[in-house]
This record gives sequence, C-alpha cells and structure tokens, in this order.
Amino acid sequence: MQSAPVRTVFGEITDFLATNPTPEEIIAYELPETMQARAIALLEKNGEGELTDREREEMMDFVRIDNMLLLLKAKMKRKLQQAAE
Repeated sequence: MQSAPVRTVFGEITDFLATNPTPEEIIAYELPETMQARAIALLEKNGEGELTDREREEMMDFVRIDNMLLLLKAKMKRKLQQAAE
C-alpha cells in the first residue's frame, strides 16, 4: 500500500493561487498551522546545527515561499491603493 504524498509548501501555495484569489485574500493568506509549525521546527533545528541535507532543502523552500509571499502581498496592497485613488 502506498502512503499519501507529503504536502509541500510549493503545493500548498500553487493550490491556493489556482483558486484565483482576490487581492484581499492574497493579503490575508497564511500557511496552514501545520506548515507554520514545520517551518518553525526546521528553523529551530537549523539554529542547533542539526538539519539533514533534505531538511535544509525543505527549510529553504519555506524561506523562498516566505519571500515570494511578502513580495506578492506588497504588490497586492499597492494595487488596492492605486485602485482607491
């Protein structure tokens, strides 16, 4: 019997973006609590110098997604501000 595939942060984000969210929904978006907890656990483990290579790659995926979301949310806020002018 095969196990269910592990949910990745990229899969989570692409599924969200595939719903064609409004700018307001993008601004309000946050990763599910389980993924936030995983990111925190990886960061803590990294701080202790105990990450495996695979965990380091996973942590970097979270970092990349966080950077992308920050930029996307800033652009959506700007878009809403411009529309209100």
